Amino acid sequence: MTSRLNEREQAVGMALVDWQVPLYPGLERLSGRFCDLQPLSDQRHGTSLYQHILADVEGRNWTYQPYGPFNEESGYRSWLRSVEAGRDPLFFAVLSKATGQALGVASLMRINPEAGSFEIGNVHFTNAMQRTPLATEAIYLLAQCGFALGYRRCEWKCDSLNQPSRAAAERLGFTYEGTFRQAMVYKGRNRDTAWYSIVDTEWPLVKARLERWLSADNFDQNGQQLRALGQLR
Repeated sequence: MTSRLNEREQAVGMALVDWQVPLYPGLERLSGRFCDLQPLSDQRHGTSLYQHILADVEGRNWTYQPYGPFNEESGYRSWLRSVEAGRDPLFFAVLSKATGQALGVASLMRINPEAGSFEIGNVHFTNAMQRTPLATEAIYLLAQCGFALGYRRCEWKCDSLNQPSRAAAERLGFTYEGTFRQAMVYKGRNRDTAWYSIVDTEWPLVKARLERWLSADNFDQNGQQLRALGQLR
């Protein structure tokens, strides 16, 4: 976004004449072609989520999360109950439309209506969901939820050493903005945080590319993609 000069000949940001502070996101179902996002509930989703978590026998999916791994179902279900009623982070369960099973969780967080910004975080997709259209569509649905409400900026942050998360951000269309050094301590170790974003002027093109990739004509009868998302830039 370009700058302008004020009456004192100083460079300042462009005036946002028509922008209004957006509403806070609500706890509502977000529906796509491959998955549904529902407000997270231990009672509705806990059993399915934990069953799929068990496939991660080495606990690799928890390495870059500030919580977990959970060695017992009771501990995981207790964690679900501790976050399910929160407003920030606002947690969703990701359900497969094909099976109805909950396969992962993600949240809207650091929601700042006054600045028009929000973050997609706490992304924990089980092995059954990783590298599938459900994973891409879940992030698309969360981003679209925020931008449809009038937010100006969607953020993605991760441990700078978390290469799968960084690759996912870039594949999805987020722009790398830099790394905050020594930004956090978690699990007894340092975290440098890599920052990514999509802003509202970029979202229409990013949205169109994601929708083209997710469309029915991009998958064959076996559900295999015909064109990779990176080919649709």
